[in-house]
Amino acid sequence: MNIKELKEIIRLVAEKEFAEFELEQPDFKLRIRRNAPPIIPPVESSAARAVPSFPVAEPISASSAPAAPVIETAPQVEDEKAYHIIRSPIVGTFYRAPNPTASPFVEIGDHVEPGTVLCIIEAMKLMNEITSDIAGEVVKIYVENGQPVEYGQPLFAIKPNTRA
Repeated sequence: MNIKELKEIIRLVAEKEFAEFELEQPDFKLRIRRNAPPIIPPVESSAARAVPSFPVAEPISASSAPAAPVIETAPQVEDEKAYHIIRSPIVGTFYRAPNPTASPFVEIGDHVEPGTVLCIIEAMKLMNEITSDIAGEVVKIYVENGQPVEYGQPLFAIKPNTRA
């Protein structure tokens, strides 16, 4: 099963408002639940509060079938506790720029203010701008352009301004 097929399944589950959906194939098992408790607690930001919840795909281990592929996140920034982590408020596709020929919204080393657009996450053909909720310097970008992201997955690490 490829990403396009998974996106179509998620779209159908959301459109039909199923509470739960399960698909099992010989080498793949998928379960989607609406409004399931998050695996990673979200960072409270204006962007996260403005976006409605979408179904979340959960990997399931099956003893008789090989394990489903796991999406790995980038290594953590040194002394991550000193940084503010911007997490994905939705499941979708991560884009660093408004279109393929444009410059990225932000680069490592850029200074951002609250409300600065950091990226776009496409979910079900809707483009959702993800904004910074803190002033500081971008020190890490966890996701590559065009990659799928999960709910709660780290997107950016920002070193907060030390000035008040």
